[in-house]
Amino acid sequence: MDYRRQTTFSWINTFSRSIMDIRAITIFNHLAHSLHFGRTSRACNLSPSALTRTIQRIEEELGKPLFQRDNRRVSLTPAGIIFKRYADEMEQRWQLLLQELGDNTRLHGEISLYCSVTAATSILPRILGVFRHHHPGVQIKLQTGDAAEALDRLNNRDAQVTIAALPEQLPESVSFVELARTPLLFIAPREGGLPVLDEDGSINWTLTPVILAEQGLSRIRIDRWLSDKQIQPNIYAEVAGNEALLAMVGLGCGVGVVPELVLEKSPLRDRVTISPITPELAPFIIGACTLQRHLGNPVIQAFWTTVHQVKASEDRD
Repeated sequence: MDYRRQTTFSWINTFSRSIMDIRAITIFNHLAHSLHFGRTSRACNLSPSALTRTIQRIEEELGKPLFQRDNRRVSLTPAGIIFKRYADEMEQRWQLLLQELGDNTRLHGEISLYCSVTAATSILPRILGVFRHHHPGVQIKLQTGDAAEALDRLNNRDAQVTIAALPEQLPESVSFVELARTPLLFIAPREGGLPVLDEDGSINWTLTPVILAEQGLSRIRIDRWLSDKQIQPNIYAEVAGNEALLAMVGLGCGVGVVPELVLEKSPLRDRVTISPITPELAPFIIGACTLQRHLGNPVIQAFWTTVHQVKASEDRD
């Protein structure tokens, strides 16, 4: 055994004997992926000072600094990179241990999910219904927010599974199960005289205010369409999320593009109209995402099996 590997095992053994705190490991792992003390503090329900003390305690036990910190960024030290590999494995082994020590007939643990409000009301209910029926011992932690943040939530360990639109380029580290497809619709206020039309019936983009999403797949696709048509839009506002965009259009502030699924589930659907002059945009492919390495976790694996089962059942229907 080379010196470096022997030293690493010494760190791990020392840490395991003196701390035996899987909570500290979980906190370290989150910070090692997010590289953001504020984000990890919020995600782990810790005060900034408590997070700092936890990391310092691990560093003191190992005798090595794990993070390099300055006013602008956080990064892993060489020791932190080495320890991260073992910390990931320790967290996964802990989950397996809980399963082996628990009731073999029931799955225990927790799973963190992230999706938009629309996905939470339209796609997730059937999946969670089946999963809870088969695995009542699993605690489900659900967060909702802008679908454009879904992959970042995965990479930052804020969520283990997300329900989101498939990006145009999916990272190799992400597993994806398609659950639905929804077209992108060009919407306008039901009242308010928008969009402004020229004499030939085409949209006057100079006079028509446009509401755009700040980020995400719909923004990418509408920007590309506008660029291809050499249209300089009259941008009224940029908002976070499809639900906010639909609300702005419903209030008569401008026109915009939203997925049909969002429109169908929105309480504001009667306040907008689908414009017959619709950009031809590729539809959203919506599904469940998780990092491939998460599939070694029995709870995530069980949820992934449920996703496939629900998908197969819906395909048969």
